[in-house]
Amino acid sequence: MSYRGGVFDTIQDFLVIGLWVVLLGIKAFAFIDCIRRPKEAFPAIGRKSKVLWLALTGAAAVTGLLYSYVSPLGLIGLAGAVIALVYLFDVRPRIVEITGRR
Repeated sequence: MSYRGGVFDTIQDFLVIGLWVVLLGIKAFAFIDCIRRPKEAFPAIGRKSKVLWLALTGAAAVTGLLYSYVSPLGLIGLAGAVIALVYLFDVRPRIVEITGRR
């Protein structure tokens, strides 16, 4: 019989699940937003192609769904979060700037 630590483990579990939900939302939003953007805008801002960003943000979103296999705080989970955040805070604002579409 093993002792898990009681209340603190439960709180930690809720925090990790909450973080997983937030990161999954960010990753999914980045992927959906990338789908909506015109393909001509990506090379115009000097950020590779839309296909590459769709692959990156899509992979991030898919890995975000795999909670039981990929920890949200593990290497793959954090890499996906970084990809989504780079898209949202670097690529997306530049595309919005040149297209005028929010």
